[in-house]
Amino acid sequence: MTSALISAAELKATFSDPQRVIVDCRHDLRLTDAGEDAWKQGHVPGALFMHLDRDLSGDKTGRNGRHPLPSPEGFVRLLGERGITPRHRVVAYDDAGGMYAARLWWMLRWVGHRDVSVLDGGLQAWIAAGGAIDTTVHTLPPATYPLAAIEPVFDADAVRANLEGGDRLLVDARAPDRFRGENETLDPVGGHIPGALNRFFKLNLGEDGRFKPADVLRAEWRELIGGRDPATLVMQCGSGVTACHNLLALEVAGLHGARLYPGSWSEWCSDPARPMAR
Repeated sequence: MTSALISAAELKATFSDPQRVIVDCRHDLRLTDAGEDAWKQGHVPGALFMHLDRDLSGDKTGRNGRHPLPSPEGFVRLLGERGITPRHRVVAYDDAGGMYAARLWWMLRWVGHRDVSVLDGGLQAWIAAGGAIDTTVHTLPPATYPLAAIEPVFDADAVRANLEGGDRLLVDARAPDRFRGENETLDPVGGHIPGALNRFFKLNLGEDGRFKPADVLRAEWRELIGGRDPATLVMQCGSGVTACHNLLALEVAGLHGARLYPGSWSEWCSDPARPMAR
Protein backbone atom coordinates (compact mmCIF):
# COMPACT_ATOMS: atom_id res chain seq x y z
CA MET A 1 0.00 0.00 0.00
CA THR A 2 1.30 3.47 -0.90
CA SER A 3 2.45 5.52 2.07
CA ALA A 4 0.59 8.76 2.67
CA LEU A 5 3.92 10.59 2.78
CA ILE A 6 7.00 10.39 0.59
CA SER A 7 10.34 11.92 1.54
CA ALA A 8 12.38 14.04 -0.83
CA ALA A 9 15.06 11.34 -0.85
CA GLU A 10 12.51 8.68 -1.81
CA LEU A 11 11.13 10.86 -4.57
CA LYS A 12 14.61 11.49 -5.96
CA ALA A 13 15.36 7.77 -5.91
CA THR A 14 12.23 6.94 -7.92
CA PHE A 15 12.13 10.06 -10.05
CA SER A 16 12.54 8.16 -13.33
CA ASP A 17 9.42 6.07 -12.67
CA PRO A 18 7.32 6.57 -15.83
CA GLN A 19 4.10 6.14 -13.85
CA ARG A 20 4.96 8.94 -11.45
CA VAL A 21 2.97 12.17 -11.74
CA ILE A 22 3.93 15.14 -9.59
CA VAL A 23 1.45 17.94 -8.89
CA ASP A 24 2.33 21.37 -7.54
CA CYS A 25 -0.48 22.62 -5.26
CA ARG A 26 1.00 25.88 -4.01
CA HIS A 27 -1.54 28.55 -3.11
CA ASP A 28 -2.13 31.70 -1.09
CA LEU A 29 -5.63 32.26 0.29
CA ARG A 30 -5.34 36.03 -0.13
CA LEU A 31 -3.19 36.24 -3.28
CA THR A 32 -4.87 33.51 -5.26
CA ASP A 33 -2.57 33.77 -8.31
CA ALA A 34 0.58 33.48 -6.22
CA GLY A 35 0.82 29.68 -6.33
CA GLU A 36 0.55 29.43 -10.09
CA ASP A 37 2.97 32.32 -10.54
CA ALA A 38 5.46 30.55 -8.28
CA TRP A 39 5.02 27.31 -10.27
CA LYS A 40 5.82 29.16 -13.50
CA GLN A 41 8.95 30.61 -11.90
CA GLY A 42 10.23 27.20 -10.83
CA HIS A 43 8.95 23.79 -9.78
CA VAL A 44 9.92 20.16 -9.32
CA PRO A 45 10.80 18.98 -12.85
CA GLY A 46 7.76 17.68 -14.70
CA ALA A 47 5.28 18.90 -12.09
CA LEU A 48 1.78 19.73 -13.24
CA PHE A 49 -0.10 22.52 -11.46
CA MET A 50 -3.53 22.38 -9.85
CA HIS A 51 -5.17 25.53 -8.53
CA LEU A 52 -7.10 25.31 -5.26
CA ASP A 53 -9.95 27.51 -6.48
CA ARG A 54 -10.21 26.45 -10.12
CA ASP A 55 -9.24 22.78 -9.98
CA LEU A 56 -9.73 21.53 -6.43
CA SER A 57 -12.98 23.37 -5.67
CA GLY A 58 -16.42 23.61 -7.22
CA ASP A 59 -18.72 26.53 -7.88
CA LYS A 60 -19.61 28.70 -4.90
CA THR A 61 -23.21 29.65 -4.18
CA GLY A 62 -22.66 31.82 -1.12
CA ARG A 63 -24.13 29.07 1.05
CA ASN A 64 -21.78 26.14 0.38
CA GLY A 65 -18.50 27.46 1.78
CA ARG A 66 -15.37 29.06 0.39
CA HIS A 67 -13.95 25.89 -1.18
CA PRO A 68 -16.84 23.53 -1.95
CA LEU A 69 -15.97 20.22 -3.51
CA PRO A 70 -16.51 19.87 -7.25
CA SER A 71 -18.74 17.04 -8.35
CA PRO A 72 -16.94 13.68 -8.46
CA GLU A 73 -17.71 13.56 -12.20
CA GLY A 74 -16.15 16.96 -12.71
CA PHE A 75 -13.05 16.06 -10.73
CA VAL A 76 -12.32 12.82 -12.59
CA ARG A 77 -12.92 14.69 -15.85
CA LEU A 78 -10.22 17.16 -14.76
CA LEU A 79 -7.87 14.29 -13.91
CA GLY A 80 -8.36 12.86 -17.40
CA GLU A 81 -7.81 16.24 -19.03
CA ARG A 82 -4.49 16.51 -17.17
CA GLY A 83 -3.54 13.01 -18.28
CA ILE A 84 -3.80 11.38 -14.86
CA THR A 85 -5.13 7.82 -14.86
CA PRO A 86 -5.71 5.18 -12.14
CA ARG A 87 -2.35 3.59 -12.94
CA HIS A 88 -0.37 6.71 -12.02
CA ARG A 89 1.46 7.18 -8.74
CA VAL A 90 0.71 10.76 -7.77
CA VAL A 91 2.86 12.95 -5.54
CA ALA A 92 1.38 16.26 -4.38
CA TYR A 93 3.44 19.05 -2.88
CA ASP A 94 3.27 22.69 -1.83
CA ASP A 95 5.43 25.08 0.21
CA ALA A 96 3.11 25.31 3.22
CA GLY A 97 3.71 22.10 5.12
CA GLY A 98 1.20 20.15 3.06
CA MET A 99 -1.64 22.59 3.76
CA TYR A 100 -2.84 22.51 0.15
CA ALA A 101 -1.25 19.28 -1.10
CA ALA A 102 -3.32 17.37 1.48
CA ARG A 103 -6.47 18.59 -0.28
CA LEU A 104 -5.43 16.88 -3.53
CA TRP A 105 -4.30 13.80 -1.57
CA TRP A 106 -7.74 13.51 0.01
CA MET A 107 -9.66 14.28 -3.19
CA LEU A 108 -7.85 11.54 -5.10
CA ARG A 109 -8.69 9.07 -2.36
CA TRP A 110 -12.25 10.42 -2.41
CA VAL A 111 -12.65 9.12 -5.98
CA GLY A 112 -10.87 5.83 -5.27
CA HIS A 113 -7.27 6.67 -6.22
CA ARG A 114 -5.18 5.19 -3.41
CA ASP A 115 -1.73 5.54 -5.02
CA VAL A 116 -1.10 9.09 -3.87
CA SER A 117 1.39 10.62 -1.44
CA VAL A 118 2.27 14.07 -0.14
CA LEU A 119 5.89 15.20 -0.37
CA ASP A 120 6.90 15.50 3.27
CA GLY A 121 8.40 18.94 3.84
CA GLY A 122 7.25 20.13 0.44
CA LEU A 123 9.31 22.14 -2.01
CA GLN A 124 11.68 23.23 0.75
CA ALA A 125 12.61 19.62 1.52
CA TRP A 126 13.08 18.90 -2.18
CA ILE A 127 15.51 21.80 -2.58
CA ALA A 128 17.33 20.92 0.65
CA ALA A 129 17.83 17.38 -0.70
CA GLY A 130 19.49 18.78 -3.81
CA GLY A 131 16.45 18.36 -6.03
CA ALA A 132 16.43 20.26 -9.30
CA ILE A 133 14.06 23.11 -10.13
CA ASP A 134 12.66 23.58 -13.63
CA THR A 135 10.53 26.16 -15.43
CA THR A 136 9.39 23.96 -18.31
CA VAL A 137 5.62 23.60 -18.60
CA HIS A 138 4.98 19.87 -18.71
CA THR A 139 1.78 18.23 -19.96
CA LEU A 140 0.52 14.68 -20.32
CA PRO A 141 -1.67 13.32 -23.11
CA PRO A 142 -5.38 13.56 -22.22
CA ALA A 143 -6.89 10.36 -20.91
CA THR A 144 -10.08 9.04 -19.38
CA TYR A 145 -10.34 8.58 -15.64
CA PRO A 146 -13.24 6.24 -14.76
CA LEU A 147 -15.34 7.17 -11.78
CA ALA A 148 -15.11 4.53 -9.05
CA ALA A 149 -16.76 4.32 -5.65
CA ILE A 150 -16.91 7.65 -3.82
CA GLU A 151 -15.80 8.00 -0.21
CA PRO A 152 -18.73 9.37 1.81
CA VAL A 153 -18.56 12.88 3.24
CA PHE A 154 -20.64 14.76 5.80
CA ASP A 155 -22.86 17.65 4.80
CA ALA A 156 -24.39 20.41 6.93
CA ASP A 157 -27.61 18.44 7.46
CA ALA A 158 -25.69 15.43 8.75
CA VAL A 159 -23.66 17.66 11.08
CA ARG A 160 -26.83 19.31 12.36
CA ALA A 161 -28.47 15.92 12.95
CA ASN A 162 -25.36 14.76 14.78
CA LEU A 163 -25.72 17.67 17.22
CA GLU A 164 -29.06 16.22 18.23
CA GLY A 165 -27.79 12.92 19.56
CA GLY A 166 -25.31 11.54 17.04
CA ASP A 167 -22.12 9.71 17.94
CA ARG A 168 -19.77 11.61 15.63
CA LEU A 169 -17.08 13.92 17.00
CA LEU A 170 -16.09 16.99 14.99
CA VAL A 171 -12.49 18.19 15.01
CA ASP A 172 -11.77 21.70 13.77
CA ALA A 173 -8.34 22.29 12.15
CA ARG A 174 -8.30 26.08 12.45
CA ALA A 175 -5.99 28.11 14.67
CA PRO A 176 -7.18 28.27 18.29
CA ASP A 177 -8.06 31.97 18.16
CA ARG A 178 -10.34 31.51 15.15
CA PHE A 179 -11.88 28.45 16.80
CA ARG A 180 -12.70 30.63 19.81
CA GLY A 181 -14.29 33.21 17.50
CA GLU A 182 -11.42 35.71 17.75
CA ASN A 183 -9.44 37.40 14.94
CA GLU A 184 -11.68 36.00 12.21
CA THR A 185 -10.54 37.46 8.88
CA LEU A 186 -11.70 34.90 6.33
CA ASP A 187 -15.34 34.33 7.24
CA PRO A 188 -18.07 36.85 8.14
CA VAL A 189 -18.89 35.19 11.46
CA GLY A 190 -16.49 33.99 14.15
CA GLY A 191 -16.92 30.88 16.26
CA HIS A 192 -17.18 27.14 15.85
CA ILE A 193 -19.69 24.33 15.52
CA PRO A 194 -20.99 23.36 18.99
CA GLY A 195 -19.29 20.30 20.43
CA ALA A 196 -16.29 20.43 18.09
CA LEU A 197 -12.78 19.90 19.42
CA ASN A 198 -9.83 21.94 18.15
CA ARG A 199 -6.68 20.45 16.63
CA PHE A 200 -4.73 23.15 14.77
CA PHE A 201 -3.36 21.47 11.65
CA LYS A 202 0.12 22.95 12.14
CA LEU A 203 0.47 20.81 15.28
CA ASN A 204 0.91 17.85 12.91
CA LEU A 205 4.28 19.24 11.86
CA GLY A 206 7.65 19.30 13.57
CA GLU A 207 9.98 22.27 13.69
CA ASP A 208 11.54 21.17 10.39
CA GLY A 209 8.22 21.54 8.56
CA ARG A 210 7.83 17.79 8.12
CA PHE A 211 5.13 15.63 9.67
CA LYS A 212 5.87 14.34 13.14
CA PRO A 213 6.66 10.60 13.42
CA ALA A 214 3.67 8.27 13.35
CA ASP A 215 3.96 7.29 17.01
CA VAL A 216 4.05 10.93 18.11
CA LEU A 217 1.02 11.80 16.00
CA ARG A 218 -0.83 8.76 17.32
CA ALA A 219 -0.14 9.73 20.92
CA GLU A 220 -1.19 13.34 20.38
CA TRP A 221 -4.40 12.42 18.59
CA ARG A 222 -5.22 9.79 21.21
CA GLU A 223 -4.79 12.43 23.89
CA LEU A 224 -7.39 14.51 22.04
CA ILE A 225 -9.94 11.82 21.18
CA GLY A 226 -9.29 9.28 23.92
CA GLY A 227 -10.37 5.73 23.12
CA ARG A 228 -12.88 6.85 20.52
CA ASP A 229 -12.97 4.90 17.25
CA PRO A 230 -11.27 7.10 14.59
CA ALA A 231 -14.08 6.13 12.21
CA THR A 232 -16.45 8.24 14.32
CA LEU A 233 -14.43 11.42 13.70
CA VAL A 234 -15.43 14.17 11.25
CA MET A 235 -12.74 16.64 10.21
CA GLN A 236 -13.60 20.25 9.41
CA CYS A 237 -11.89 23.64 9.32
CA GLY A 238 -12.76 26.95 7.69
CA SER A 239 -13.44 25.69 4.17
CA GLY A 240 -12.52 22.01 3.97
CA VAL A 241 -8.84 22.47 3.07
CA THR A 242 -6.75 22.20 6.25
CA ALA A 243 -9.20 19.58 7.53
CA CYS A 244 -7.57 17.33 4.92
CA HIS A 245 -4.23 17.95 6.65
CA ASN A 246 -5.69 16.47 9.83
CA LEU A 247 -7.05 13.54 7.81
CA LEU A 248 -3.57 13.00 6.39
CA ALA A 249 -2.06 13.11 9.89
CA LEU A 250 -4.56 10.54 11.09
CA GLU A 251 -3.60 8.30 8.18
CA VAL A 252 0.10 8.64 9.04
CA ALA A 253 -0.75 7.85 12.67
CA GLY A 254 -2.57 4.66 11.65
CA LEU A 255 -5.92 6.01 12.85
CA HIS A 256 -8.14 5.27 9.88
CA GLY A 257 -11.72 5.94 8.89
CA ALA A 258 -12.39 9.62 9.73
CA ARG A 259 -14.62 11.61 7.36
CA LEU A 260 -14.57 15.13 5.99
CA TYR A 261 -17.18 17.86 6.32
CA PRO A 262 -16.16 19.79 3.15
CA GLY A 263 -18.33 22.85 3.73
CA SER A 264 -16.85 23.38 7.19
CA TRP A 265 -17.27 26.62 9.13
CA SER A 266 -17.64 28.87 6.06
CA GLU A 267 -20.70 26.88 5.00
CA TRP A 268 -22.04 26.37 8.51
CA CYS A 269 -21.97 30.05 9.45
CA SER A 270 -23.69 31.12 6.21
CA ASP A 271 -27.01 30.13 7.78
CA PRO A 272 -27.72 32.16 10.94
CA ALA A 273 -30.28 29.55 12.00
CA ARG A 274 -27.51 27.03 12.68
CA PRO A 275 -26.20 26.96 16.26
CA MET A 276 -22.77 28.48 16.81
CA ALA A 277 -20.40 28.50 19.77
CA ARG A 278 -17.70 30.94 20.90
